[in-house]
Amino acid sequence: VHRPPGRLEFRKIAVFIIGGRPMALVKDILADKGHDVVTIERTASVTQAAQLMTERRIGALIVVHDEKVVGIISERDLLSRVLGARLDPEKTPVGAVMTWPIAWCRLETSLEECREVMTKMRIRHLPVVEAGKLAGIISSRDVLAFEITDNLRTIEYLHDYIQGKYR
Repeated sequence: VHRPPGRLEFRKIAVFIIGGRPMALVKDILADKGHDVVTIERTASVTQAAQLMTERRIGALIVVHDEKVVGIISERDLLSRVLGARLDPEKTPVGAVMTWPIAWCRLETSLEECREVMTKMRIRHLPVVEAGKLAGIISSRDVLAFEITDNLRTIEYLHDYIQGKYR
């Protein structure tokens, strides 16, 4: 996971085996969720960003300029940096209130490391970047849902094992 300079330091967590299964990775979430990412130009108005988030029922947009990621804007940014600051959303460009620099992850990043970074940095979304290109986005909700499903599978396996199904 890439962390913006000057932010919290985190220990590097390697991919390892838990219970005989590989640790879940970002690519596992994107295999189910897909790689689509909703983006917005940094010159677009905050009103346009809010409308796009509402239409797509999402909580954040990746901000781009010349097809390069330049930031992220979330519902929290709209509340605190626009409404809280009493800015005119029609006249305020997304680039003026977006979060930058941003943390991001790769397809091979473990979900444990993503969860740790999201928790410590108090963020809900991580863009996925691979080979310098935007490859997806994951949210804390995606990580939680994946881990709950994985835990339920583990419980089912252990239940079956205790019942003698694998003897």
